[in-house]
Amino acid sequence: MDISSLPETSPLAAIKLKQQATWSAGDYAVIGTTLQIVGETLCEAVDLRAGQRVLDVAAGNGNATLAAARRGADVVSTDYVGALLERGRARAAAEGVTVRFEEADAEQLPFDDATFGVMFTPDQEKAAAQMARVCRPGGKIGLANWTPAGFIGELFKVIGRHLPPPAGLRPPSLWGTEDRLRELFGEQAASIQVERRNFTFRYRSPQHWLDSFRTYYGPIHKAFQALAAEKQAVLAEDLLALAQRFNRSGDAGMVVPSEYLEAVITKR
Repeated sequence: MDISSLPETSPLAAIKLKQQATWSAGDYAVIGTTLQIVGETLCEAVDLRAGQRVLDVAAGNGNATLAAARRGADVVSTDYVGALLERGRARAAAEGVTVRFEEADAEQLPFDDATFGVMFTPDQEKAAAQMARVCRPGGKIGLANWTPAGFIGELFKVIGRHLPPPAGLRPPSLWGTEDRLRELFGEQAASIQVERRNFTFRYRSPQHWLDSFRTYYGPIHKAFQALAAEKQAVLAEDLLALAQRFNRSGDAGMVVPSEYLEAVITKR
């Protein structure tokens, strides 16, 4: 969606502009590349074949994009943060794979037909409808979304206690629940298959993790910027406590599993 096409007074326009600024802050690509295994696993889950057409929605810096391209798919990679697409383009060039990159909003995809994934969008119904619209009958929509009770789901709850989200905005972690996916896609789906998986964050220590996310991960980067110094200290304590609660390293390091829901939706 071209955000400028929304009325300037629209609450949705303000939310989308704020989200775009959030994900443009820091350098998400530094964090995103560590999640590459999720894109690889998702491509296996949808049983991707060489020559198939793939649309990677909210692609970030291209984890699922590259995984699909490595398997010989014809890939279009989209995101509404142009800087992240540039990082994906550089990665594709380095690997020698052909990918088409295009700036696009998950809530108004400029395509007739295709497939793939999304999470941090304010209008969940519209985003789901767009993904269903561009997916051909018998095609598959593959999603990998953090669950509410997992580490990243809990992380966003911590941020929300310090900086409450706009009223009426649905938590993004709802995408990581089977019930919500059935609400969003049920009428259009021939089948919805889900599997709970874990991605494990591995850092030298919880403090190393916090320093990295505070520097590079847009939502945490912006949260610290928005708070006064004394409130920043409290947020840091809460985030470290969260990391310690999930940490299973058994030593000074950080080994934190974060649950996500892998979903494969086959369109009628």
